[in-house]
Amino acid sequence: MSTTTPMVSFVVPCYNLARFLPECLDSILSQSYTEFEVLIMDDCSPDDTPIVAARYLSDPRVRYIRNDTNLGHLRNYNKGIGLSRGRYVWLISADDRLRRPYVLERYIRLMERHPEVGYVFCPAIGIEEGRETGLLPQFFYGNQDTIFKRSRFALTLVGSGGGIASPSAMARKDCYTKLGFFPLDMPHLADLYLWCMWALQYDVAYVAEPMVNYRLHDASMLRSFREKRPHVIVSDDITLLWRLEEQFRLAGRPRLARTCRRLIAARYAYYLGPKAKGEPNYTTTAQQFEHCLHCHVPLEAERQWLRAHVYAGLGDRFYQRGEFGTSREYYAQALTLDLWLFPVWIKYLLIAIGNPGIRVRATLANVRQIVVQALGAS
Repeated sequence: MSTTTPMVSFVVPCYNLARFLPECLDSILSQSYTEFEVLIMDDCSPDDTPIVAARYLSDPRVRYIRNDTNLGHLRNYNKGIGLSRGRYVWLISADDRLRRPYVLERYIRLMERHPEVGYVFCPAIGIEEGRETGLLPQFFYGNQDTIFKRSRFALTLVGSGGGIASPSAMARKDCYTKLGFFPLDMPHLADLYLWCMWALQYDVAYVAEPMVNYRLHDASMLRSFREKRPHVIVSDDITLLWRLEEQFRLAGRPRLARTCRRLIAARYAYYLGPKAKGEPNYTTTAQQFEHCLHCHVPLEAERQWLRAHVYAGLGDRFYQRGEFGTSREYYAQALTLDLWLFPVWIKYLLIAIGNPGIRVRATLANVRQIVVQALGAS
């Protein structure tokens, strides 16, 4: 191990990913900026990870740590971060890789120039079966390098439905030491939780060039959650929004807290309502919704506000399926709870008119889409 304190610590968690580990390590060790260390965090892999890692130990910047017992991914991340010595921490899974040799140099230059920035990230190019599959749109935030101002970017992250590609983000170690490591009770969205919490305290830098590869394969953690534990995806999604809403309230940002509650209502409408063709069948129950309301919202008036917005969202979802009678019922329930939902009144009355009203609503939706597209093009 090198005795020189590195500027950057690459933490490379690895479990049963020996076949991908060389690509990841080679992409790090070929960086033009060289003041870094690499911590290979082997979580008791049953494959050839120790043998593969041993090939790289001649480089004094590389350290290999094999856990005595399997810690699970979040504890393994936290252990690696705790062992890191750099001013910056870059967590990159062994199945991902850097695709440009200058990405670290660009990141360091930006972060040193902007001490107000807590972390930096870029878009990602997918890779599957050894071939690049193209830009992953859920991690794309435009063609221009940008520094996002704190707080509102947290809402952008949770509202976009995409977040940040994990292997693309490098953070100040202070983000971890001052604001916390990965929360163990959010196995699916712990990384998004941290990015949101950090964005409440720091600005966030975005470099538009896609300089990392995000690998898609049958053994990936994302696919495992989608196929085997979809309930965890739902739970983490809702938990993240509630915690973010609480942070906005504690910070004295009532407008942002209110916006977050609208996102919460929209999420519940999605999970409680019917799914469109091609949408994942992620669901929750009305009982779980009510339980969360009573856990997170102390006042009944505020609970009524949320229920009204969830019912309005359910009305929209059934309307999109052409189930106009059910849609009208949910709009009516929403208006019973909150008479001041004027857009819902309009939707309710248009359905009540029948086919002419439905045609008017379709026309208005088309006009709105044309205007949005025109504004986007300009």
